[in-house]
Amino acid sequence: MVWGWIPRNSDLILELLGEHLVLSLIPVLVGLVLAVPLGWLANRSPTARAVLIPTAGLLYTIPSLALFIVLPGILGTQILDPINVIVALTIYTVALLVRSIADALAAVPAMVVAAATAMGFRPARRFVEVELPLSVPVLIAGLRVATVSNISLVSVGALIGVGGLGELFTDGYQRDFPTEILVGVVLTVLLALAADAALLGIGRLVTPWERTGARAGR
Repeated sequence: MVWGWIPRNSDLILELLGEHLVLSLIPVLVGLVLAVPLGWLANRSPTARAVLIPTAGLLYTIPSLALFIVLPGILGTQILDPINVIVALTIYTVALLVRSIADALAAVPAMVVAAATAMGFRPARRFVEVELPLSVPVLIAGLRVATVSNISLVSVGALIGVGGLGELFTDGYQRDFPTEILVGVVLTVLLALAADAALLGIGRLVTPWERTGARAGR
């Protein structure tokens, strides 16, 4: 039976699932750390915004497979080194989040920023304790898009030999074995849905005032 392939290869499936998760989420975390100061700068300076936002958009248009192949020559790594996929997806994450963070910070009411300044908050403290927390709902929306996008793009890395669950696609295609392909597709979709739900839950957890406001509105 073709479905007997799943329990016989459960260890391989779990290993590829773990690899897919690592290759997807590390770029999200690193990209977020890099994108926050860039988004802040884009929000503070019209000149920086005019440079950073178009540049980020341009970077995101680079085909993922082309970037996976070019990066080894730039980084001095081997073509099968997972760091190539991580760096490429980090670039895409930063490209997606810079605009999201800039827009999120711009959406913070000027009255709130002025009140924090009047209370003696210095710029760094005001950003960390006032502006960044209030921008979380928009920021989480951008993170959800970046995370789901990364989970999808990791599979492309299978074409160069690094791709987590994408290896099930290529191997199943080469062997004309639809079950393997279907398992890879289903697990990739489930992983994306789980990550999206987790980020949505985190967003609600760290913004209790949003729930309070919604209840008050009702």
